[in-house]
Amino acid sequence: MKLTKFAKPLVLALAFTVAAAGCHKHPSGVTPLPGYAGKNKLEDVPPSGPIRPGEEVGSTGTPSNDPNSHANWGEHTDILQADTVYFAFDSSVIKEDEKPKVAAVADYLKGNTPNAVKVEGHCDERGTAEYNRSLGERRALAIREELIRLGIAPTRVDTISYGFDRPAVQGHDEAAWAKNRRGVFVVLTPPTAQ
Repeated sequence: MKLTKFAKPLVLALAFTVAAAGCHKHPSGVTPLPGYAGKNKLEDVPPSGPIRPGEEVGSTGTPSNDPNSHANWGEHTDILQADTVYFAFDSSVIKEDEKPKVAAVADYLKGNTPNAVKVEGHCDERGTAEYNRSLGERRALAIREELIRLGIAPTRVDTISYGFDRPAVQGHDEAAWAKNRRGVFVVLTPPTAQ
């Protein structure tokens, strides 16, 4: 009789444990990398170096810029500081309420045709350095693709990922993490315009 009294809760606990172990959470909102069709889970993306000039990126297949294309150009971090784009946890999808910021940057670039922009992808402190460099790169590329969609020439938009190396806010809570999951715009001005 006592065995039955303890067996039922034990069986239920075992069933819940097995059910919970079978649930594997996949990241959501991940922008797929080019050349990896159907591999949208982060663990499916093979480790690799940075995207090299001329390699296809993003949904439009726009080649990335030569890293030296804007060498010796002035960098201005304050001009578009208010247009920093913030991302959800583990996501490189631009949220609808952040898209007006990207549109404002596109408008700025349309009105300042000699200038270009560098998009910096950043992450919060959670995850490995390699994972966050990859996620930061996808965030920067997502913003680049949106700028191109809004009519900005691909040669005017550079990208770089800093992963979690350059936090905007120090801290180990959601308030800090939310400010660190971002895409930052750096205005690039030609050497003659400095």
